[in-house]
Amino acid sequence: MQTEAMKMFGLQAPIFAFSHCQDVVAAVSRAGGMGTLGTTRDSVEDLENMLGWIDDHVEDEPYGVDIMFASNAPKEFENMSAREIIGLVPEEHWAFVDEILQTHDVPPYSKAEKEEVVETYIKEQLRTHAQAEARLEVVYRHPKARMIVSALGVPPSHHIERAHSLGLKVGALVGHPRHVKYHKAAGVDLLIAAGYEAGGHTGDIATFVLTPQIADAAAPIPVLHAGGVMRGRQIAAALALGAQGVWAGTVWLGTSEAETTPIEKDLMFSASSGDTKRTRCGSGKPVRRFQGGFVRAWDQPGAPEPLPMPLQSVLVEQAFKKMRNHQVEGLLSPPCGQGVGMMVEQTDVRNIFLEMLTEFGETMEKLGDMRDELAA
Repeated sequence: MQTEAMKMFGLQAPIFAFSHCQDVVAAVSRAGGMGTLGTTRDSVEDLENMLGWIDDHVEDEPYGVDIMFASNAPKEFENMSAREIIGLVPEEHWAFVDEILQTHDVPPYSKAEKEEVVETYIKEQLRTHAQAEARLEVVYRHPKARMIVSALGVPPSHHIERAHSLGLKVGALVGHPRHVKYHKAAGVDLLIAAGYEAGGHTGDIATFVLTPQIADAAAPIPVLHAGGVMRGRQIAAALALGAQGVWAGTVWLGTSEAETTPIEKDLMFSASSGDTKRTRCGSGKPVRRFQGGFVRAWDQPGAPEPLPMPLQSVLVEQAFKKMRNHQVEGLLSPPCGQGVGMMVEQTDVRNIFLEMLTEFGETMEKLGDMRDELAA
């Protein structure tokens, strides 16, 4: 069986993987799926190196790159200095974040250190269209990259046209049926219905009702189902809902290839599906994260309101860097979806892939038997 999404890239399985880890991306593509690299955590220079590494390790298989074209990213930030942007963050927010770190015995940066970290972040990673376009220029230099995916907004039409001229397909994540018409008008090739259960940036409509609506509105454009995908039976369910494949992210966080730290993996392996929360404390837009100390702090009485994107990221990036360095279990709040409750121990990408496909095949066979019994 080959779905339209599989035919589009010559895949052996209807599994698309999102990961910030180059090793996971390459391993998924080698296994017969479509690994897709998230780019928001790295500089343009880092991205160049990562794509070069993937080129060398993906063999002859295709991979994708996820670019964040936030629909309402303020254009004025593209013409402001780092100092000017930093000045837009209220002092009470800087003090609040420092207090969170101190509560967990993590020493905050000095003022000079903080300014250096934040200025580097603004220069290299600030979520603006200018940064997204700089990343696309890198992608265009790597012919093994066969797909670009736009997160949080409609990709600009001139980039869709250029991508098509280079033989790349263009996908986009959507969290509401009303967004589909804008992507269709722009000329995207693939849509990803990202439901409430998903990790990272996500909307508030669950996939069971979102995917069929997106599939109907998007036709004939193929749709992928994203949110909580951990098992093969969920692939079968996604296809039944009208999707042409699945987009999975959290499931790879517990693999040996992932850059997830041992403490973060332990948190996820012991978590239930109720231990995550959609919160604006990370980027200014709703992101599903593990409910660690950083997330809980923003829910306490007296906590300030998170700032809009991209100012919230400017504020918290220095804290996230401290958290990654110190690895305090009670503080860590990594992005992950509700599917985390189905993760129990470390494995590797290939094993997950094989288990998914085996269960998918068994499920389809059972459904066929049930259909025959009902028809009898």
